[in-house]
Amino acid sequence: MRVLVIGNGAREHTLAWKISQSPLVDHLLVAPGNAGTAAIAHNLDISPTDLEGLVEAVEKNRVDLTVVGPEAPLAAGVVDLFQARGLRVFGPTHSAARLESSKVFSKELMCKYGIPCARGAVFSSYSEAKGYLESQPAPIVVKADGLAAGKGVVVSPTREGALEALSDVMERKTLGSAGDRVVIEECLEGREVSLLAFTDGEAVVPMVPACDYKRVFDADQGPNTGGMGSFSPPSFFDRSSIEDVQCTILEPVVRAMAREGSPYTGVLYAGLMVTSGGPKVLEFNVRFGDPEVQALLPRMESDLVEVMLATVDGKLSSAKMEWSSEACVGVVVASGGYPGRYQTGFPISGLDEVDDDILVFHAGTALKDGVVVTSGGRVLTVVGRGRTVAEARARAYANVPRVRFEGCHYRMDIAAVA
Repeated sequence: MRVLVIGNGAREHTLAWKISQSPLVDHLLVAPGNAGTAAIAHNLDISPTDLEGLVEAVEKNRVDLTVVGPEAPLAAGVVDLFQARGLRVFGPTHSAARLESSKVFSKELMCKYGIPCARGAVFSSYSEAKGYLESQPAPIVVKADGLAAGKGVVVSPTREGALEALSDVMERKTLGSAGDRVVIEECLEGREVSLLAFTDGEAVVPMVPACDYKRVFDADQGPNTGGMGSFSPPSFFDRSSIEDVQCTILEPVVRAMAREGSPYTGVLYAGLMVTSGGPKVLEFNVRFGDPEVQALLPRMESDLVEVMLATVDGKLSSAKMEWSSEACVGVVVASGGYPGRYQTGFPISGLDEVDDDILVFHAGTALKDGVVVTSGGRVLTVVGRGRTVAEARARAYANVPRVRFEGCHYRMDIAAVA
């Protein structure tokens, strides 16, 4: 069969890498892809949000299954368009994607259906939000309603910092219309973990858990990013924890979406805080997490394409799902200045110097005159594998310095606590 992956980040390179291993697949395309996907698939120069262009490419190339990687095309309704054309596509509809594209929708849904989450309130008025925030204890969380490329959430240790963040998004419009409404929440304390699951709208099958690192610098310092690394499995989140979240969060939210007239299919990502009162939802994403997927899919022993087809066809309850006991640690190598301003176009060296058992997933890379160069903020994820997290971490960090480009930087503490 012929498969198309939509997107150009490390998530999409990882998906393409795993999909290419399926005996069901004889032709793989990625739109638009990067230098990494170019080595294992055929890249198409089509933007992930050019929905009509994507449909045209799928019909022209006789694609049997399209896998949507990023959130933007999902929020724009790519799945609805594909389904209306009778095309097989993996991912949630525009209506279901509101779980990620609208923090307000997600918060109100969780409160309505009693899904464990932080105490908070929703505001469309800056003055009302400011008045509420001034009455709340610090630390406090300010969330812009709309999509903001991982930069729409501010966790402030002080009320003054939260007020500044609120002013940024609602008055100065630093995130555009994404800040028209905000959610202000208490700051949950505990250990953070991500649990992703496949769902066909009825059956919910969790993956193995992972932990990611959102702040740009060691010891969780600096601004939020799209993610600077991840590892799996976390020892503090065992099989009973997974079953607990499946029963109290994942299955209830899938049922809630169906009751709201927005049945959910695809991958559901629950960002969780394991508190003294049990796991609570920090956020939902409606696609594979990046960088979590770089630590998850190398552990997946099942055929990903078979699972995706079962999900699309409503037969997930009969799908096989097997995972390796090995650990994975992924370290993101970023451009200098990221997540702020950064330059691109720097040649990347050392990609042929990493050990044979190391995986390097490309994110912000491109080919220029046959040379791999930087083209984004997060450039690469170097993934080590081992019998334990410590062994996988050692393998990753032994190889990260071999990959070089001007101004590159990375965190040194990914998986250190594990």
